[in-house]
Amino acid sequence: MTEREFVPVRIAVLTVSDTRTPADDRSGDALVERLEAAGHLLAGRAIVKDDVEAIVAQVRPWVESPQVDVVISTGGTGLTGRDVTVEAMKSVFEKEIEGFAVAFHMISWAKIGTSTIQSRACAGVAGGTYLFALPGSPGACRDGWDALLAPQLDYRHKPCNFVEIMPRLEEHRRRKPG
Repeated sequence: MTEREFVPVRIAVLTVSDTRTPADDRSGDALVERLEAAGHLLAGRAIVKDDVEAIVAQVRPWVESPQVDVVISTGGTGLTGRDVTVEAMKSVFEKEIEGFAVAFHMISWAKIGTSTIQSRACAGVAGGTYLFALPGSPGACRDGWDALLAPQLDYRHKPCNFVEIMPRLEEHRRRKPG
C-alpha cells in the first residue's frame, strides 16, 4: 500500500481583537508558524475588531474566494459582551461541525480543567470553505492546531480527514443530470 502525498491547503488567519496589532498578535503568529511549518499556504491574514459585521465582512470574501480553503479565527469565543466571533461565524456557516467543539473541550479539559466551559470554540463549513473559531490565547491556538487541525488538515491522516472530502463539500450545488 502506498503512502498518500501531502496536499497543502490555503489557510487564512483572522485575529479578532479590540487591542491586538500586527506587532503583538501572538495567537495569529502561532497559527501562521504552525500552518507554514506543516507545509500549508497562508492565503490571507487580518485583524478585525470584536464586531459581528466587521468579522463577517472579512470572512465572507474569504469563503467566496477560490484561493482560500480554510479560515481559522482566534479570539472572541468567550462569554463577555464583546465576544461575538461565534455569532459572526455561525451566521456564515451552512453546516456546523459540532464535533470540533466537543473535541476541543476534551483537549482543553486536560490542560485547564473546568475552565474550558468558558470557551465557545466552534467550526463549520460555508461555500466549500472550512471555518474554525479558536480562543484568543496562544496556548489555545497551539492546542487547537496541534491536536485537531494539523491532523484533520493533513490528507495523509487516517482513517479520514477534512482534506479528502473538500471536493465534495459543494456537491449539493452541482446541477443534476437530466
